[in-house]
Amino acid sequence: MSGTTSVPQPTFTTAGFVAPSEPDVLTGVLADLQAAFGGKLNPALETPQGQLASSFTAIIGDKDAQFLALANGVDPAYAFGRMQDAIARIYFLSRKPAQPTTVTATCTGLVGAVIPTGAIAQSQDGNLYACTEGGTIGLGGTVDLPFANLVTGPIACAAHALSIIYQVVPGWDTIDNAADGVLGTDVESRAAFELRRSLSVSLNAVGSVGAVQAAVLNVPGVLDAHTVDNDSNSPVTLDGVTIGAHSLYVCAAGGDPQAIAQAIWTKKAPGCGTAGGTTETVVDNNSGYALPYPTYTVKFQTAIPQTFVFLVTLADTGAVPGDVQTLVSDAIITAFSGADGGSRARIGSSVYASRFYYGVSNLGLWSEIVSIQMGASTAPDASFTASIATTVMTVSAVASGTLAVGQTIMGAGLPDGVQIISLGTGAGGTGTYNLNLPQTISSEAMVAVIPNDSVVTVGVAHVPVISSANITVAIV
Repeated sequence: MSGTTSVPQPTFTTAGFVAPSEPDVLTGVLADLQAAFGGKLNPALETPQGQLASSFTAIIGDKDAQFLALANGVDPAYAFGRMQDAIARIYFLSRKPAQPTTVTATCTGLVGAVIPTGAIAQSQDGNLYACTEGGTIGLGGTVDLPFANLVTGPIACAAHALSIIYQVVPGWDTIDNAADGVLGTDVESRAAFELRRSLSVSLNAVGSVGAVQAAVLNVPGVLDAHTVDNDSNSPVTLDGVTIGAHSLYVCAAGGDPQAIAQAIWTKKAPGCGTAGGTTETVVDNNSGYALPYPTYTVKFQTAIPQTFVFLVTLADTGAVPGDVQTLVSDAIITAFSGADGGSRARIGSSVYASRFYYGVSNLGLWSEIVSIQMGASTAPDASFTASIATTVMTVSAVASGTLAVGQTIMGAGLPDGVQIISLGTGAGGTGTYNLNLPQTISSEAMVAVIPNDSVVTVGVAHVPVISSANITVAIV
């Protein structure tokens, strides 16, 4: 097929590279074959010449698709893989490697005992966690320390699951995590990397909120960050944190506290006030100074876990597999952490139930969703005081709301997944309630959450967390 051809050619327009449709290519190839063989060929695709035309069309289509991928690869909105890495390198960025799940655990033992960085604890599912910032057990016999899973990725660590001392340290007796761990991540996804690249445009700036957030997100180990600048003359309170007048607020999940404080300080003038429950001292060892170097106090908020509960209701199609609970839980956690390539649940964001429909519905033809509903620990349906003996919870006082069957109970010492399954003497207020999991808990403050929302707002001082125990699957 030398000389002219009837096959339509790709074009470059204001929309970029535009490839012809394969039906048009096939028509052109058939015309070229007819011209080459005198116009007497049977054009039916099941003939030898039809099969040859189909093969030529597929080859041309594949060539056009490869060129289209190359053309899209220079556009940050569509680039992925090696091409996206190349674009990011212009901004002196590299894709973040997979990050481990992090959890804050309370270590108890002998006063003055030192728990070193690298000390190992084990969760009930067999995962090992290393202490990332050692500490000393205080006068109260406890110290709260951060631990990170030795395996990267979104591996859930439920509340009270980190309970085994794997590596003996003299004076260290017990370990327990009061809240779910913050899910780790796989290697930074295309969407997450592009978001960080777009934010990094501010990385070279100084003083702006965007510059601070970009710098904090660039700190190794930081899973998420949120920044707010109160430029008014009066303090404001957001999600329980008071931000002074003309002060900067940063909430961060993961990462070394000193590195986070350093990142904030390098992007905001020292005269600006900062807010949050974590305080670090930053040393200005600029070459223009001699010892002793000036020091500055930087405050920020270490993100508090906001525990999510899910209720996924599926139709009884007759083909629902026996492991549906595991399949659905894995799909929810995958989407929640952004491991499916989409956006993860983030600090200060709105989490929509519709975000999880795709992953659950793709589990199989049997997965017909009736509804997906959510709830969170920061907006409980009831706040109360109670004790638990085996599977009976005795409520002595109700501060707000009404207790009901199906609610998940949360409190100090309670694992994930504890639910009210039936009423005892209580009918929404004081009295007894029957639980699904046996516990022994002295009288304490608790909250009850039922998943009945299609959208949940994450507080600006909180990081969203989830575990499979707080995901319920109902078949109707």
